Amino acid sequence: MALLRWLSRNFGTLLLAFILAIVVWVSAVVQADPNRKQVYPRAVPLDVINLASDLQLTGNVPTQVRVTIDAPQSIWTQLNNNSNLVKAWIDLSGLGAGDHNVPVKVQIDASPVRWSVEPQTVSFTLEPLISKKLPVQLTINGETPVGYKRGTPTLSPDTVTISGPESQVSKVAQARAIIDISGARETKKVTVSVDVVDSNGDPVSDVTVNPKVVTVNQPINLEGGYKDVVVKVVTSGKIANGYRLTNISVSPLTVTVFSANPNLVNELPGYVETMPVDLSGLSEDIEVRVALNLPQGIDLVGGQSVLVQVSVAAIEGSLTESIPVEQIGLPPDLQAQISPATVDVVVSGPLPVLDTLSLASFRAVVDLTGLEPGSYQLSPEVDLVPDQVQVQTILPESVEVTISPAPTATPTAEGGATSTPASTATGGPTATPQP
Repeated sequence: MALLRWLSRNFGTLLLAFILAIVVWVSAVVQADPNRKQVYPRAVPLDVINLASDLQLTGNVPTQVRVTIDAPQSIWTQLNNNSNLVKAWIDLSGLGAGDHNVPVKVQIDASPVRWSVEPQTVSFTLEPLISKKLPVQLTINGETPVGYKRGTPTLSPDTVTISGPESQVSKVAQARAIIDISGARETKKVTVSVDVVDSNGDPVSDVTVNPKVVTVNQPINLEGGYKDVVVKVVTSGKIANGYRLTNISVSPLTVTVFSANPNLVNELPGYVETMPVDLSGLSEDIEVRVALNLPQGIDLVGGQSVLVQVSVAAIEGSLTESIPVEQIGLPPDLQAQISPATVDVVVSGPLPVLDTLSLASFRAVVDLTGLEPGSYQLSPEVDLVPDQVQVQTILPESVEVTISPAPTATPTAEGGATSTPASTATGGPTATPQP
């Protein structure tokens, strides 16, 4: 009894002490693991579940939602490390065709947490799924060349199934395939996609076309009296000496001919010749229009001539010349001796150009600008070579050049002066004093 009386007298004090203990504990926990409220940094996909198989969802339904989470830092660490802990969905269980507005549901597999989601609800329409079959309408663009005709095309398959929301499928007025036969000279077999359009010819979206492609077989044949033949170029004359023929081409490679008497074109051997192209003395490429040598009663369809291109190239050869080596850039107070005094230069180029060359067409020099007296190994340079000719080799590749002071003048008895002749390149010419 004494204990009960003591508890009754001190209950308020005990309760206050308990509450204060709880407050102190919560305060300590919060300080050790503080709460943080913010938008979850990862995109949360919005799933759609329990959609009836005979319905299709239409409308502006978001694919992601924003979830704001209020949780301790330790929980945030879990959420940031595992994106699968946060899920969002809308449940379409029991919903039929029509307009609907359903809440977004969120599940967070961690606690303790508080959350809110944006948007909170989603509006959409459920439409019945329907399908219908349509024949494929073929649109043919372009024309065949003169003398060709197109037959009746076939499509495989020739019908397609359109499926999707009732509102979209009902708009489809035509399924069409398009091919282009511009310039086609033979049967065309292609696989093309099928497009669906409304009554205004505008594309209809959000529907499925099955199959998506069809195969079109468009027969294209020559009409009677017409025939395709290869063009054979005939030449006459001989190209210039020193040149060779590298190519002859003709455009077009084949032409279409016509005769009112089909037997005439049927008797052609499969080719027609051009009138002779004169190559006499040809030394450069040419491009000429040439008429065809057609049998009487046969005409060329379209243009009256073909373009013939003839390419020629000079026959390459080589030439060796022995050339004196000259020095340049040496001041008057110095002299140079070059050994050997000549070098052999091997050049290559077109024979007609090589035939015109002489010793005067070349010059081999060594540049002594800025050099002091002494011996040097220098490589001569060859200039004055025509553009069409290339220097292949210089033998030897270098020459020895000895630079020394020029001799000084010596007074004569009459008061004049004589000088010792300066050294020249070994084997080179020497100057003869004039009287």
